[in-house]
Amino acid sequence: MAKKVGMISLGCPKNQVDAEIMLKKLVDAGYILVDEANKADVVIVNTCAFIEDSKKESIDSILEMIDYKEDGNLKGVVVTGCLAQRYADEVFTEIPEVDAVIGLGANDDIVKACDSVLEGEQYSSFPNKEEMPLDGGRILTTPEYFAYLRIADGCSNCCSYCAIPSIRGKFRSRKIEDVLDEANALCEKGVKELILVAQDTTRYGEDLYGELKLPELLDKLNKIENLQWIRLLYCYPERITDELIDAINRNEKVCHYIDMPMQHVSGRILKSMNRPGDRESLTALINKLREKIEDVVIRTTFITGFPGETEEDFTALSEFVNEMKLDRVGCFAYSREENTPAYDFPDQIEKEDALNRADIIMEQQYRINDEKQESYMDKTYDVIVDGYDSYTDSYYGRTYMDAPEIDNNIVFTSGYEIEVGEIVPVEIFDKDEYSLIGEAV
Repeated sequence: MAKKVGMISLGCPKNQVDAEIMLKKLVDAGYILVDEANKADVVIVNTCAFIEDSKKESIDSILEMIDYKEDGNLKGVVVTGCLAQRYADEVFTEIPEVDAVIGLGANDDIVKACDSVLEGEQYSSFPNKEEMPLDGGRILTTPEYFAYLRIADGCSNCCSYCAIPSIRGKFRSRKIEDVLDEANALCEKGVKELILVAQDTTRYGEDLYGELKLPELLDKLNKIENLQWIRLLYCYPERITDELIDAINRNEKVCHYIDMPMQHVSGRILKSMNRPGDRESLTALINKLREKIEDVVIRTTFITGFPGETEEDFTALSEFVNEMKLDRVGCFAYSREENTPAYDFPDQIEKEDALNRADIIMEQQYRINDEKQESYMDKTYDVIVDGYDSYTDSYYGRTYMDAPEIDNNIVFTSGYEIEVGEIVPVEIFDKDEYSLIGEAV
């Protein structure tokens, strides 16, 4: 009888790529994928453990699957991903109903883990986390027209608030030829948009080749015949070099979109975060990007309530947001994570104060976003179509300015039928709270 497996993957796109590689191994071993827990023999919860909220979501998902196991046909629950790696000793102890727990370095053992569970045996495996496979076939869990392309994993930046280096290990780039082989294979299957991800994409190649290789990689990806858009996520400000800016400009398939996590602008707070830079250097970088890359869209994230953040520090951040008028901003209250240097820093900020400060930044950005949307009126943009809403008889999609699942949508009507995944010109004529509204030209 065929074995059926389901997967819940949480957290970032890098974790999603891990899930897709594991799914391919399971299918190759004869498992059938199902999308409902009550139809599965075994369910994998591929967890996140970056901050407190993500850990809670992971635990809630595990407990929900255990309820299915107790009430239905589900025979086993397998826990993988960052929570499994970070809390290797605690998962079985705290949640004994779990049937298997494997660390990141054991992702290659996913078939063995599922087989063991279905044979009634508990299973665990925790080899070196840096043995985690970065290459391998994937079953895409994104729509067929876009895919995340992981170019590296792990992190060597060691920001004082972040547990990623201890969870996923040091920064490890994939070989250029391996990245290109995967990119070509994805595009041959119909992918039109490749979204480059790593913990720090701008660091790509430094460990393997002794120099930053993202500009060269963009040059080579740009030559792939069926590819139309290349999108950059997680570009650290200190490594956005003139060479990278030139590569974005000369390669017409690279979206003029940069996701650049700044985290703060106070030089004192950034130093405490173990991050370089200050308000002046970040202002200069943004001005350079806007000068050199026509119509560039800059996305960033900030952290409020970091230990020692004074009213003066927060005021500087607030002023910066109002002054620079960035295109896309996310702001989050500091999450105090055990086994990070910042956990033991003095002058911890009350959680409520950190949340209030984050809310203030997001209220400011909401007003800026409203102003930005006005500037898009009566202009035409290429839009990649993500879907059709039969209730409103309209399509929705994204411009080069919008990454999937984190940015805005374009809602538009069309006098002709459009396939999901097509890229079509849309003229913008209106807006609502979060979306632009237009009509296909």
